[in-house]
Amino acid sequence: MRGKRSKQYRKLMQQYGLTFGFREPYQVLIDAQMLQDTSRFKMDLVTGLERTLHGQVKPMITQCTMRHLYLLPTSTPTESAPPASLTTMSGKNALIDLARTFERRRCDHHTLDKPLSTLECFTSVVDPKGSGTNKNRYIVASQEEEVRRWARGVRGVPSVYVKRSVMVMEPMSEGSLGVREGAERGKLRGGIRKVGGQGESKRKREDEGEEAVTDDKEAKKKRTRGVKGPNPLSMKKAKKEVVLEKVGAIDGLDGTDGHILQNISADELMAPGTDLSTPYKKKRKRKHKSGTLGAGNDAAADIDQNEEDPASA
Repeated sequence: MRGKRSKQYRKLMQQYGLTFGFREPYQVLIDAQMLQDTSRFKMDLVTGLERTLHGQVKPMITQCTMRHLYLLPTSTPTESAPPASLTTMSGKNALIDLARTFERRRCDHHTLDKPLSTLECFTSVVDPKGSGTNKNRYIVASQEEEVRRWARGVRGVPSVYVKRSVMVMEPMSEGSLGVREGAERGKLRGGIRKVGGQGESKRKREDEGEEAVTDDKEAKKKRTRGVKGPNPLSMKKAKKEVVLEKVGAIDGLDGTDGHILQNISADELMAPGTDLSTPYKKKRKRKHKSGTLGAGNDAAADIDQNEEDPASA
């Protein structure tokens, strides 16, 4: 039975988180009677709350509850079995010390001569405007029946109490169930939207992210580009200019040798130290014949070539 109840509580807290935006650590308002009963049953209050709510908790206590603890009636040492409404002085001090370790929730009732009741104090903290909503997402841990009855009338208020040394969480109230069902219907009709002030859901953020990606792709497709030119790496390099005109007019050279100077580049012609007074001498290329011919044939070939080339004579 304990495992089944634990699964129900886990599912219930998940519903509170999805519908009303509850998150860890859970803020738990504790009254004086809850402290007394857990102390009488030898229970660890914080551990029991974490086990019941399936998450980390932040126990909180109001100023009125602290004043209630200081005003607790105590029994005398002569009484062997004090009634449940009375506590010993040492037990009272232990409760006060435990309550001091909790976070103090200011209710602004400390200026009054007497502390307000638990119902009035919790009402001013959880729903000060009377709108029937739990804006700050408090969880009420109280042993008073009237406080739990009031918590059922406020939408989104989980209620916890102790019954025979067992911590129990009440099921979701009708008002809270109506809010959850309305949120589910809204998701089915128009997609996921903002519910109970919890912010945009994960699915809506993912849809917006996909729309942004598609917009970026369309913008990239519509980008216009200029006319494509040839690849400069595949083009041939430009050749140097060759002197073709008026070669014979340089330094008194006649035009007869112009055909020799036509193969000279402009850089070589205008380079410092170039002597233009003498005609350019064409280099002779040696023509080698096949190796089967003897040395005499090579010599004869050289003589014939010299006779054909008057410049080399």
